[in-house]
Amino acid sequence: MERYLRAEVIRMLRITPRQLAGWERAGLIAVAESYSFYDLLQIKKLSELRAKRVRPAVIRASLDAMQRQVAGMENPLLEAGVFSHGSRLTFRHHGVEVDPLAGQFFLDFEHSKIVEARPATPRVAQTATELFASAVAIEENPARQPEALEMYRRVLELDPKHAAACINLGTLFYNQQNYREAERYYRRAVEIDPNYALGFFDLGNVLDETGRLQEAVEAYRTAVSIAPNYADAHYNLALALERLRRPRKALAHWRAYVRMDSVGAWSNYARAQIQKILAAEKLQIVWRR
Repeated sequence: MERYLRAEVIRMLRITPRQLAGWERAGLIAVAESYSFYDLLQIKKLSELRAKRVRPAVIRASLDAMQRQVAGMENPLLEAGVFSHGSRLTFRHHGVEVDPLAGQFFLDFEHSKIVEARPATPRVAQTATELFASAVAIEENPARQPEALEMYRRVLELDPKHAAACINLGTLFYNQQNYREAERYYRRAVEIDPNYALGFFDLGNVLDETGRLQEAVEAYRTAVSIAPNYADAHYNLALALERLRRPRKALAHWRAYVRMDSVGAWSNYARAQIQKILAAEKLQIVWRR
């Protein structure tokens, strides 16, 4: 089956690396260096839903609820029709349109909709997945970030192996400049999942921020070894290597970055650094002669 590189997916679907990383953090798509055609369809659907301002947390919660209601359904985004109604989602499956969060379904009957009266009963999120989705939703509001912190901690109580909750906790602490706690949760994430490229990238950022450049380089290197097309990891690795005065090693990562992200201010900076390093190398050759 044909595979699509991360940079190709970003370019073809006209999404940003930040959007794709956000969907990964929310558990809507797995972190990967390449994607199948079916992954491409799923990311396209996520892009369409976000364009309609449906929040990732709502998408995640709706998918989980749909899977619970329809036995054997693995991927509602691809196995059912998906429709947005304001901030809510409904799914059409076998002629039935379902609002899984509200506990209601709609039947088509001669082009009209008959609604079964089954009122939703408010419930408190009980599972780790539900709590995670709720925390992601309120995390976007700065005033509710302390509440999100507690919810992520509760997720880890219910599921100590929830790597994404560790990442999000670490990021909240990182944004508060509490680098000690941020590092603790990032390290826990990569211990849980040693192939979590985003975890090593975030760990590299906090190590870089606290002046441990060599450790940061190792974390970034691990990230790009897991996901060779992780453009942001190549960029930060190149920056760290230059600060360690290793321009030749940085050169390969600047080049990797511009291959994956050819447009924009960061790409322009990377190209400038490539030219600067190549010019310096030429001068060194002339001096040695």
